[in-house]
Amino acid sequence: MAGGIFSPLGSCSELEKANCHPLVCLLCHEPYQHPCLLDCYHNFCASCLRGRASDGRLRCPLCGHPSVVRGGTGLPPVDRLLQFLVDSSADSEEDVQCANCDRCCTKAELDTMYFCNTCGQPLCAPCREETHRARMFTRHEIVSLSKRTKDIHKKCPLHEEPYIMFSTEKKSMLCINCFRDMQGESRAHCIDIETAYMQGCQRLDQAVMAVKELQTSTREAIVLLKAMIEEVRNSASEEEAAINSLFSRMQEQLSERKKTLLKAVQSQHEEKEKAFKEQLAHLASLLPTLQVHLVTCSAFLSSANKAEFLDLGYQLMERLQRIVKLPHRLRPAQTSKINSEYRAEFARCLEPLLMLSPRRSVVGSAGGIGPGITGTNMLPGGQCSKTLMVPSCPPTSDKMSTGPMVKKPTMHRYISTKVLLAEGRETPFAEHCRNYENTYRMLQTEIQGLKDQVQELHRDLTKHHSLIKSEIMSEILQKSLQMDVQIAAHYSAVEMMRSVFEEVWEETYQRVANEQEIYEAQLHDLLQLRQENSCLSTITKQIAPYVRSIAKVKERLEPR
Repeated sequence: MAGGIFSPLGSCSELEKANCHPLVCLLCHEPYQHPCLLDCYHNFCASCLRGRASDGRLRCPLCGHPSVVRGGTGLPPVDRLLQFLVDSSADSEEDVQCANCDRCCTKAELDTMYFCNTCGQPLCAPCREETHRARMFTRHEIVSLSKRTKDIHKKCPLHEEPYIMFSTEKKSMLCINCFRDMQGESRAHCIDIETAYMQGCQRLDQAVMAVKELQTSTREAIVLLKAMIEEVRNSASEEEAAINSLFSRMQEQLSERKKTLLKAVQSQHEEKEKAFKEQLAHLASLLPTLQVHLVTCSAFLSSANKAEFLDLGYQLMERLQRIVKLPHRLRPAQTSKINSEYRAEFARCLEPLLMLSPRRSVVGSAGGIGPGITGTNMLPGGQCSKTLMVPSCPPTSDKMSTGPMVKKPTMHRYISTKVLLAEGRETPFAEHCRNYENTYRMLQTEIQGLKDQVQELHRDLTKHHSLIKSEIMSEILQKSLQMDVQIAAHYSAVEMMRSVFEEVWEETYQRVANEQEIYEAQLHDLLQLRQENSCLSTITKQIAPYVRSIAKVKERLEPR
């Protein structure tokens, strides 16, 4: 046996590629030796499963399904059916010798060999014609070598009598003694071997048909799941690309806005610094003048007599008053706070990228949306089908083909529309969505009808190499042109509503922004009130001892 049988098996795709033989164990890759059947109907050799059981349970090495094992061996029961096939395969590989002429046949000649179940001997084709055509051999049962009956299947192991009956109740063969030992009610369920064989073949055919149907369904499910895995992979790639693209654009926008904001901050810094320096220079030049006049006043008072004071004192006072009345900028003309409103600016630059717009089932430059067939055809429920693909179809309308690129339709629009309509709010956009869905379903139904007709013509052309219903081609083209006009008109009508809805969306955005600002102001006011209340509590706690002390002194001084 191959080593490493306790290592887990690979994926199902690896098993499928391996193209395993039905009589070869999946673990040791050798012909089955005492094959055991698990509850999940997977087979393995008894030696390959030995030692894998734990707490009376054995987990399948292939699918992991737990199977209950009973007995001290820790192994599931032996699969008698598979063991029979293994033994039959081994017998077919043995050299067979004709019992009459002793002629040995090769493996390629096994299909021409026969076996006499009555004599229990193999026969070649010439001996079957020469010896077993006599009248004395007319009752002998001669079958092909592959269908010979072994001794274990010919006689009852209990009575050593040949089998003659079959019990449909117990699903077992009976000899004459077994039949006699049965009760009368059970005998009613006994039939002869030939009838049982015919009925068993019919029931087996029915079971095989059911298994074939399950096999077909399983293959279809596998194909579907593989397609869904590929679709998930593509969807993930598209989503990653969209995320990276949006992130790159956001980075570009933020980088540009960052440069603008930094320039604005630098400009404010330079402007404020220049103003403050000018004011500082003015005050710095004013201070020595004031100091000089103060010293002058002090010296004048100490040195001048009354006559000199009256002669020059009023002149000095006028000078001092004029100095005080001069416009001196003692207070800063502006605050030192630099405010660039960077949060609002960043949000404003990201607003066009993050605003959610309703997705419409219109393909922009990738192809027209009318019955001029696009790359993918829409089915009900938002699914896409590639059953009909006509390359190089011109766009149906210049306006529709040259418009802005619109995202592919997904389940997002259908789910969002259903949620919006389920809310029950009567808004212009909800009414528009309701009318749009009705018109879209009608157009989609008509398009599907045209697709079915074209597919039927395509099937006639590929199978019969002729157009059996060629007279309806002109009708299909006429209907297609009409649908083109209807879809273009509906597209124009929906496009005309853009300005109306953009005004509503802008008003809604401004309203939300105002509500957010009011909400933040409310929180700020509450925090300010809380802070004032905290200050009052602190002051009250500080003056409480003094109030109580004064109250006690007052009670002592005043009579009761």
